[in-house]
Amino acid sequence: MRQTFLAIDDVSLPLRKNLCLYLSKPTVRLEPVLLPSLIEGNAPDNLAAHFYGTVLHDAGKFRMWYYACHRGKNPDWPPRKMQQVAKKPGWLMGVKEGFEIYQGPLCYAESDDGITWNKPALGQVLFKGNRDNNALELPHTIVSGAAVIRDDEDSDSARRYKMVYQYFPDQTEPRIEEYGNLPSIACAVSPDGVKWTVTVIPFVGQFVEHCSFIRHNGRFIVHSQTFSGSSWSGTYTEGGAAGGRTGVARSTYDFDNWPDLWEWAFALPEPRDPEMRGAHNRYDQVHLGVGAVSLGNVCVGIYGLWHSQPFGEDFGNVTADLGLVISNDGIRFRELSATPGQVFIHRDESPATPVPGHNFNTILCQGNGILNVGDETRIYHGRWRNSGQKAEDIAKHYSAEVALATLPRDRWGSLALNPEMQTGTMVSAPLTLPADNCELSINADGVSNLTVDLLDEKFRPIPGFEGGRVIGLDGLENPVHWEGHTLTELGGESIRVQVRLQRSGGVSPQFYALYLEGGSP
Repeated sequence: MRQTFLAIDDVSLPLRKNLCLYLSKPTVRLEPVLLPSLIEGNAPDNLAAHFYGTVLHDAGKFRMWYYACHRGKNPDWPPRKMQQVAKKPGWLMGVKEGFEIYQGPLCYAESDDGITWNKPALGQVLFKGNRDNNALELPHTIVSGAAVIRDDEDSDSARRYKMVYQYFPDQTEPRIEEYGNLPSIACAVSPDGVKWTVTVIPFVGQFVEHCSFIRHNGRFIVHSQTFSGSSWSGTYTEGGAAGGRTGVARSTYDFDNWPDLWEWAFALPEPRDPEMRGAHNRYDQVHLGVGAVSLGNVCVGIYGLWHSQPFGEDFGNVTADLGLVISNDGIRFRELSATPGQVFIHRDESPATPVPGHNFNTILCQGNGILNVGDETRIYHGRWRNSGQKAEDIAKHYSAEVALATLPRDRWGSLALNPEMQTGTMVSAPLTLPADNCELSINADGVSNLTVDLLDEKFRPIPGFEGGRVIGLDGLENPVHWEGHTLTELGGESIRVQVRLQRSGGVSPQFYALYLEGGSP
């Protein structure tokens, strides 16, 4: 088993001298990795391929789940599904009558390299006369947010894959009562990630718009957004005041039974003036909540940095960037900078495919899109081309696509020497070593200028474990060696790790992560 202690984790690595955090900038691939299908065709995603979705690297293959938008009603929906799209076309996006756009279904894609994707013909959904499409059969018609995990801890192979998705209620009366009257989430399981069975709809009648679903510390956790001060949202800020878009989390230890409770997860500061608060006022807010990934003992997340517009103004002016957050319990996330709302990926760095002669804005969207593959960290995200609310603009130019940004593995940020300082030190919080097979390694550059000491909980040096050297070249995993001693000697003990950095020979080391390996597999 491995524990990962990232340089950006100021709870696991809280103590430092003469060091500061240097946040990394990812490399963004300008070209999208997944586009909507051709407008001329009858594919379910011939309008948009929204990454309110998931990418997994599974058995050597990349797998993606996303939600589609299409032009024109599917005449082959059965009566119950047709009831769910009976309202005037385009109502979800505020579009005037006369232009038929529809949200859903969920779709599936595969790739060998995570760059070039195939949309396999699944044969599940009869769509405009044929089943030659990649749509997933589900009991709801208007859907989004395909958040998927592979759960190898479940002994039932029929439940190996688990998904949370958002559904919308019927658009006619009488409604299907089991779905309620507000968009919420449904839970589903699958043996293969392709054929799904809905198991429970836990929050009927409650608005839940999520962006990620993880398993962390034994809990299933769904991250979503809420609009404080709205009766249908059910959340308020201090004193019953309104607020803007905010990240919340719902969790359970049993995927089929969810407590009807939520927790605050992450929020940006609200304006001091109460009159300026609320989802439709002009200030930065948290869109969709946190798109998180669990690394075992720590979670890293991306949130939508939503640059809002006052209600009634042109929605086409809305933009969104992505911010970076971290959590140790998978629920409460915190930013890595003292400046709230710092941009991690800017919309200008990852713009939606432009339209000649137009200047449409980009809204970046996050989901279950962070994964480590080999020596690389991948950050899949969505680019929503915001063509506003004019029917003619949406008819011609509305789109969404899937994009990719990368980092060297686990290099979200580094602890490095303050300018002009020659030496510096960092010390971990107390951590318990595995009982056997202990190994410590470091992800760093300038490893020859690092030394590692082990301390007890009260900061006293442990004899024989002073001045450990980092073996190897700069890079991902460099083992730590103490002459005449092995870490297994201290198995089961609670210790602190002290890393000392020194500037010399023109080299200033950069520390990115500490890995602790050991214990029974």
